[in-house]
Amino acid sequence: DLNLTTDRGIILLNVPPNEVAGDLRERPLTEAAKAIVRSGDSILMEAIRRASPKYFGDYAQTLPPLRRTPTLTERDRSEMNARSSTKVATVQVTDADNRSVSELTNGDFEISEDNEARDIISVRPVSAPVNLVLLLDVSGSVENYVNFIRKAARSFVDTVDRNDRISIVIFSEDVKVLSGFTTDRQRLSESLDTFDAGGPTAYYDAIAYTLADTLRPLGGERTAIVILTDGDDNRSFLAFDSLAGTIQESGAMIYPLYVPSSLIAASASAAPVPAVDPLRARYLGLSTRAEGEGEQLAKLSGGVYYPISQLSQIQTAYEDIARQLRSAYEVTYRSQIDGAAGGRISPRLRVRVKRPDLFANITRVSPVQ
Repeated sequence: DLNLTTDRGIILLNVPPNEVAGDLRERPLTEAAKAIVRSGDSILMEAIRRASPKYFGDYAQTLPPLRRTPTLTERDRSEMNARSSTKVATVQVTDADNRSVSELTNGDFEISEDNEARDIISVRPVSAPVNLVLLLDVSGSVENYVNFIRKAARSFVDTVDRNDRISIVIFSEDVKVLSGFTTDRQRLSESLDTFDAGGPTAYYDAIAYTLADTLRPLGGERTAIVILTDGDDNRSFLAFDSLAGTIQESGAMIYPLYVPSSLIAASASAAPVPAVDPLRARYLGLSTRAEGEGEQLAKLSGGVYYPISQLSQIQTAYEDIARQLRSAYEVTYRSQIDGAAGGRISPRLRVRVKRPDLFANITRVSPVQ
């Protein structure tokens, strides 16, 4: 029995606090939210339904019957047809300073399933182009610094491999695709002149939209997301924790570059500043929540988190990302465990580099066709 008195508002029962959206007032679905609903991702759909049940229901009625995407638990319970097969694991190798390592061969790797060694058929550097989404925060925090965002985005476009396909997506309260995937650098540059900044920040919705709508149709291709933001969210339908399963299943590596908006503002000022000022350093820093979430995004996806404390670090991060995307390995091996749909990585699989100063991170697993 419940007997309680509250002010007028919304009462949530049996909902973990970290799954509660930042704004509980029910509101119409954005284009990003609608795309997430159309994707059929059951976890993300449920998160949006919780946040805006009326508008979710109204929109769902306009759609044809959805083929619901199974959850991770449901996938684990499903039976796969073949238990013994040849698979390819995409592996990123880094040193103790998180720098990518190249020129490794078969003899440098060991692979096991359930602690039993498996035969490695081949190891080769990944040569396939990458489908990159450049996700740009253009909310009110950078409203007065649009030229900075454009310049930073163009620097990224000019840094990555010319064969990589890039799509540019911007977000504030909603998302907008400035350019679909293309290798045409001129077209990408011109698209950056077509937006204005302002409004609240639906950051988590933008990540989910990118995964569910922009990248999911690409299937088994190599994908990555590079994010330029201050890491703060104040308008999403989704909570951060609702993204984890979708990130892991996507196989996309995420590289968050978190730039405090106050750092951008300070760089635009002509006034000299002291070299060391603890109060100023705190003002120019990221929120604790943003720091933790940036690290988690990278860890979940096999990417790298870049907390930016000086604007010169942005270009350094771009160059590092470009290097990492070109220094992954495809390890082909004989597997004895069930396949993982959608590139998801079985926790029973381990890849180790024999050198003690190197670390292997599996970013994707797929069967050999």
